[in-house]
Amino acid sequence: MKILVVAPNDRPKRVEIPHTLEEMQRVVGGHIQAVYPWEDLVALVCDEEGLINGKPLNRYILPGMVIAGTFFICGLGEEDFTDLPDDLAEKYEQMFYHPQAFARVNENIIAIGADGSITHVEL
Repeated sequence: MKILVVAPNDRPKRVEIPHTLEEMQRVVGGHIQAVYPWEDLVALVCDEEGLINGKPLNRYILPGMVIAGTFFICGLGEEDFTDLPDDLAEKYEQMFYHPQAFARVNENIIAIGADGSITHVEL
């Protein structure tokens, strides 16, 4: 299965993995959880306990959603995950190209983009 892997402090990488639960769990380093934050036919697959287990913060996705640990993006078939089409791989590769830094300021966490933008993160 062709996917886009996004690790903390790293640029996205297109890889091909066997289409098995065990391999997906290996990529994220834990039990998988799929979320669907965009209208495209894609899934963001991450470790469901990444935040709880203290994995490093990776990317701010949208209000109320920050991903901890490595995640991947794959395509969606009618009943299962599938290859990420090339056009969507390019789109999300560009979206996540620049790693984000995270900092705790008082009781808050902020995400700092490569362009210097600051986003307050709610966990």
